[in-house]
Amino acid sequence: MNAKIFILIMLLAVFSGVAQEDTQKLIDQLSVDEKIYLSIGTGMDIPGIPAGAEAPQAVVGSTKSEVAGAAGTSYPISKINLPPIVFADGPAGIRIDTVRPQAPGKTFYATAFPTASSLSSSWNIELAQQIGQAFGIEGRDYGVDFLLAPALNIHRNPLGGRNFEYYSEDPILAGEITAGFVNGVQAEGLGATIKHFVANNSETNRTALNTVVSERALREIYLRGFKLAIDKSEPWAIMSSYNKINGTYASENSELLTDLLRKEWGYEGFVMTDWFAGLDAVAQMRAGNDLLMPGTEVQFNAIKEAISNGTLEESILDRNLTATLNAYKKTFSCKGYEPSGVTDLEGHKMVARNAALEGMVLLKNENKVLPLKSDAKIALYGSASYETIAGGTGSGDVNKAYSVSVFEGLKNANVHLDQELTSIYEVYMKEERAKIPPKAMFFLKDELVPEKTWTEAELARAAKANDVAIFTLGRTSGEFQDRIEAGDFELTATELELISDLNKAFAAEGKPLVVLLNVGGVTETNSWKALADAILLIWQPGQEAGNAITDLLLGKANPSGKLPVTFPIALDDNPSSKNFPGIPLDPNAEKPANPLQGIPSEEIYEEGIYVGYRYFDTFEVPVSYPFGYGMSYTTFEYSDLQVESGATISVSFIVKNTGSVAGKEIAQLYVSAPEGTLEKPSKELKAFAKTALLEPGASETITLEINPESLASYDDKKHAWILDGGTYTLSIADNIASSKLKATLEIEATTVRETEALLVPQNALNTLSKN
Repeated sequence: MNAKIFILIMLLAVFSGVAQEDTQKLIDQLSVDEKIYLSIGTGMDIPGIPAGAEAPQAVVGSTKSEVAGAAGTSYPISKINLPPIVFADGPAGIRIDTVRPQAPGKTFYATAFPTASSLSSSWNIELAQQIGQAFGIEGRDYGVDFLLAPALNIHRNPLGGRNFEYYSEDPILAGEITAGFVNGVQAEGLGATIKHFVANNSETNRTALNTVVSERALREIYLRGFKLAIDKSEPWAIMSSYNKINGTYASENSELLTDLLRKEWGYEGFVMTDWFAGLDAVAQMRAGNDLLMPGTEVQFNAIKEAISNGTLEESILDRNLTATLNAYKKTFSCKGYEPSGVTDLEGHKMVARNAALEGMVLLKNENKVLPLKSDAKIALYGSASYETIAGGTGSGDVNKAYSVSVFEGLKNANVHLDQELTSIYEVYMKEERAKIPPKAMFFLKDELVPEKTWTEAELARAAKANDVAIFTLGRTSGEFQDRIEAGDFELTATELELISDLNKAFAAEGKPLVVLLNVGGVTETNSWKALADAILLIWQPGQEAGNAITDLLLGKANPSGKLPVTFPIALDDNPSSKNFPGIPLDPNAEKPANPLQGIPSEEIYEEGIYVGYRYFDTFEVPVSYPFGYGMSYTTFEYSDLQVESGATISVSFIVKNTGSVAGKEIAQLYVSAPEGTLEKPSKELKAFAKTALLEPGASETITLEINPESLASYDDKKHAWILDGGTYTLSIADNIASSKLKATLEIEATTVRETEALLVPQNALNTLSKN
């Protein structure tokens, strides 16, 4: 037998052994020190922060020797044949380094998929699962055991710095897409980690922020998506969040991690901290935060001291390790899998391209400007047309082999581009990019090239020479900082002037202006949308951006995305803007130099349950574009609504393509509950479905199932779910503001399901009310 093959077989036999061992027997073999090491990670080197600086560095090991660029590893224990378990970031793609010291000459690029906001705009659970499977394959091939994704925090406010990483303002949509994604990831053997548990909806001072939120808002808005995802996909791990919840850090909160998550919900996976989260390692152990990441010597010493002096029982470590090891035993590493270092990047780029297509949302299409004719002459404007933003920064970034800009996508399709204009832009972009200094730290958001200004004569020339102007507006964001209103949510004066000037020049020639929104989150559109003939929200669509955008612009594909968020008229129209992103407890406090630290702050969720469309629809506040909205190149008709009520409520209807081109439709079920024990939003999303690609004249019967318990509301005073008896209105709609079919449902009697009083605010909250 070949010696290398023999050694490989022996290694597989050794490391696969731990996967078969009884967990308690493994724990019984461990010393106290080994148990503590298994309760923390092996540390982390932070690019941009030198060793010896304020931020903790790797102290008990290193991830570099396993998978360079991964976020962390667990501690290996040779006597029980436990290898290091590898954890990697990646809500939009596996985030690892492209080169490894132990593999000279090889590269390890990962596919950059569309961001979460884009994926949720597809409203396509099967697509989410398909993308998850691609993640699982790349993780397996590159030696990763746990993906530190997906993130399903709610878009509470448009300025949330990581909204691009999160799915929606609605917990049902967020939870369903999460479950689809997790099922895909774990079907390939890669563990998924849903995060950030819970109410981590802003970045500013996140490590020192106290989120003050009512039980009802927690249960109905911020926890509901997590519960749904756990029930439908059983993620192997959950990451607790940085923030405090009503006075206690999430990672130190036994009510959250033990009483609610384990006892009430029945979760059987393990919980890890966000990186360097929390202050008290012993409290984290007690709370049921099984793994502290990335791990520091300070934590080891604190836990050991507590065990030694009797303030922490060793049985707590055993309890936590049971959950952790049960998950570890399912990993590639514990099963002895040898990663190939080669993955299907070619196949996955097509998955990324299709996902980008399905997530783009057509917001406006005056006089059917889109799709463009294949021989249209195009004047391409905007820095983001030439440096299209594939995704966000920080832990959501991806080291990809390439990224296709709008310019490159149009070139790839042999579209007629104004060469004089593109040549000017190529020089301008190169010169301006050279003026921008490199980022001090990898997780800071990228600085974009400022918009070029044009003279009236230059625009007039382009308008005469071309058939259409396309302008791409770009925005980026990332970890540690939230967005701002001026020049970010709102357009800059230069951007507004350019849109106005383009409209004036091209309208004078009877030619249209198309605006592409290359953004990670909601931007202001109301003040300028009348100047554009068509608006296509492309989000941050991953590495295949330009190719996918071109497919839609030319009609090779039909837009089928719909908004997972509301586009308000003004930022202050959001009730959360009153207190976002929190107020420092000491107004004179100076921001720490270390980005991992924050100023102690408090953020009060005074809007309660009225988040996103629940507020705008209930209080009849006008919006620029409503939740669930999106246009198509074709039209659809809804008919034959039928409702059957039993153990579940079954709602069926027919969707027909009444237009002239093939397309997909997203049907949404909203329910209006009677005013009974508690006040309710005017309506809430309860289920949805996306049709197959329907040819003109074709139809599909959709059946949606909902559990009657999902219609209940949470009563803070009784600490109970209340399902009021009475008449419920069911609306089938193509967005929150456009009902197509309606029916009523009678619930005969009020039912009450009591829970423990958990995560109660320290002081009474006066939350927004319509009464």
